[in-house]
Amino acid sequence: MNPHTSPIPKSSFRFLSLLILLTGLLPARLYAQSTQTLRGTVVDGVSNTPLVGVTVVLVNPGNTLLGSTTNADGHFRIDGVPTGRQTLRVTYIGYEEQTIPNIVVTAGKEVVLNLSLTESISQLEEVVVTGDSRDDKTATNNENAAVSARSFNVDDTKRYAGAIGDPSRMAANFAGVAGGNDSRNDIVVRGNSPTGMLWQMEGLNIPNPNHFGSAASTGGPVSILNNNNLDKSDFMTSAFPAQYGNATAGVFDLRLRDGNNEKRELLAQVGFNGFELGAEGPFSKKSEASYVANYRYSTLGVFQALGIQFGTGTNTPDYQDLNFKVSVPTANGGKWTLFGIGGTSKINLLGSEADLDKGSNNLYGSENNDSYTKYQTGAVGVNYEKTISNTYMRITAGLSGTGEDVSSDSLVRNSENEVIDRYLRVENNMNTQKYSLNFLTRTKFNARNSLTSGFYIDDTHFNLYSHDVYANVQRDTVRLDVKDRTTLYQFYSTWKHRFNPHLVLNAGLHTQYYSLNKQWAVEPRTSLQYIIDGSHSLSVGYGIHNQIQSITTNFIQTKAADGEMLLTNKDLDFTTSRHLVLSYDWNISSKVRLKVESYYQTLSNVPVEQVPSSFSSINTGMSFGISSTDSLVNRGTGRNYGLEFTLERFFRDGYYFLFTASLFDSQYKGSDGVWRNTAYNTQYVFNALAGKEWRVGKGNDFFSVNLKMSTVGGKPLTPIDFETSQRYGKTVYKDSEAYSDRQTPYFRSDLRFSYRKEYKHSTLEVALDLQNLTNNKNIFTQNYNPRTNSIVTVYQQSFFPVPYFKFTF
Repeated sequence: MNPHTSPIPKSSFRFLSLLILLTGLLPARLYAQSTQTLRGTVVDGVSNTPLVGVTVVLVNPGNTLLGSTTNADGHFRIDGVPTGRQTLRVTYIGYEEQTIPNIVVTAGKEVVLNLSLTESISQLEEVVVTGDSRDDKTATNNENAAVSARSFNVDDTKRYAGAIGDPSRMAANFAGVAGGNDSRNDIVVRGNSPTGMLWQMEGLNIPNPNHFGSAASTGGPVSILNNNNLDKSDFMTSAFPAQYGNATAGVFDLRLRDGNNEKRELLAQVGFNGFELGAEGPFSKKSEASYVANYRYSTLGVFQALGIQFGTGTNTPDYQDLNFKVSVPTANGGKWTLFGIGGTSKINLLGSEADLDKGSNNLYGSENNDSYTKYQTGAVGVNYEKTISNTYMRITAGLSGTGEDVSSDSLVRNSENEVIDRYLRVENNMNTQKYSLNFLTRTKFNARNSLTSGFYIDDTHFNLYSHDVYANVQRDTVRLDVKDRTTLYQFYSTWKHRFNPHLVLNAGLHTQYYSLNKQWAVEPRTSLQYIIDGSHSLSVGYGIHNQIQSITTNFIQTKAADGEMLLTNKDLDFTTSRHLVLSYDWNISSKVRLKVESYYQTLSNVPVEQVPSSFSSINTGMSFGISSTDSLVNRGTGRNYGLEFTLERFFRDGYYFLFTASLFDSQYKGSDGVWRNTAYNTQYVFNALAGKEWRVGKGNDFFSVNLKMSTVGGKPLTPIDFETSQRYGKTVYKDSEAYSDRQTPYFRSDLRFSYRKEYKHSTLEVALDLQNLTNNKNIFTQNYNPRTNSIVTVYQQSFFPVPYFKFTF
């Protein structure tokens, strides 16, 4: 055990013990044999046409007589399914058979599955698919994603130790993704800036879906996304299909699940992310329309009252969010959907209240400043989808926006370190609104050929103001002051051709037009997959991807000699990325999979300074602040290459494991022509996860243990210029030696205990997450402290126990 290990707070054990005790006090009548309904819909995987007469059967021992067939609308229903984990077999003449294992059936909630089948090319060759578009990590929702793509389901976000229900933190376990930052969930893909990520929800391009985010980032400390509302979604790390654009690193394509359209269900939950209430059900017994909504309010204030610290000192984050979806089928076979997410957050980081004798325990703030932050973001959309003949169509309209208000005061202390005065240091007010219109069409010509096409129109309105004040020299600088709008148009088309059951080609084209600087980008994308046999496959993918610059970069002001404010960054072009990927998959068994993937990526047209320097925008994006560098030109370059390994046993027979290894190199060249490490070149990431579930007692109760261990190479650092920092009284870096030093490697282990109890019509889950179990002291940042005239090291999250409670009924 690490010498810094702290004892587990008694309050956490009392909390967990109380919850377990309550399960024993519930009325005995609740302990009757629990069963549940399993139902859903089966459609064609391309055209989304309902399939009639599909056979759906439970194949678990003792359940061989339970089954159903789909009706004219593709619906099936199986009543009286015992609680626990079940396996489903789906068969239909002319389509590939599917076996779907590991379906969790609980008493408190019906299981509703949306399944899709793939039409067979050759009737002479039997093809059996183990897993489906819901459970199999090798099968993505997007059928055109052949390389660097995997799916995740909601059970993973609940099961993985340390994930705390956050899809971003869960993705950090995948090969090619680097974590190593306890304070934020930014997704660093293959050495790329997290700003290269694209977030989509139900086809809508959405802003940063995190509390305490910022206009120039794609991460934050706490996710607004609610895993109780998410459906199976896709995560892609390069060479993604032509359907996705304006991204150079990766894509998170999120789906929301429909609410139960037959039965009202409720949820109450307490965990790290908040106190949560959820509800779903039909609007009426005569309608198939449904709703699902979850509201959450932060619990961190309660944890702090129990004596549990989480890295913000005496400052308590306050946030709340709402996720919802409303689905309304129409009489003509179409469907209307209204969906949305939204959240507000605030925190006051008060250095004036810091205990200087004990040292600062604040990951975010500074003892020399009082900072006040408010942030809000949200997205709401409505779409209509319908299948006509063999063509599926979906049109989506949406509105999204962000609001960021930040101010900070510099503190003046006397010889006794008492605050005697304060001066305004920073003032930021940034607001965006985006109006979006999207269209997608997918046509199945025959079993071999399909075409996916569409467009995006995102019209962004923004009002940006950023003001720095230097009270000691009575001078200030306005870095941003603009109210304007701009529009990004995107068009795409992908043809998929199955030469035979073993060889599949995807060929696509994506184009973009940006009205701000009237520039076009044309991006070919292609992939080829060869299935050697039922166990081995090879895939290759190539694509060109372009991304516009952040509007905060475009509108940074430059003050000319005559006092005029110039927009020297406004005409910056797209940043261009070229991906080449080679992938090998080996399904060692129906339960175990090995994947090896190599890649090479080049980046060009990266903004750098006109004068020779080490600056490059390739290194921005993993902080709360914006980059204020002006006079940029598209002359920078970068390169990322590496090798990744994934060995995974899917959750079967009560246990699973996941081992991932990423070996890579990430470098860039600024305007000074020198190749350097990027800020994200940690060079290696290793993750090991495993879990075991036991049935306990006489009923269908379960106890599970999940463990995660991660290590990440040392983060590149720019050395601090101590003498210059002394002179100016703030941290000053040696930019000529950018990213030439490294932190010590990052290591963290997490352990999760959970218990699930089934009653007759409800389910109770309790858990305890022990985060950073060994209390390893990982470095967060190093800064110059003018009060102590020294370089101060701030460490990341220490040992942190998180209790969890969930009741569905």
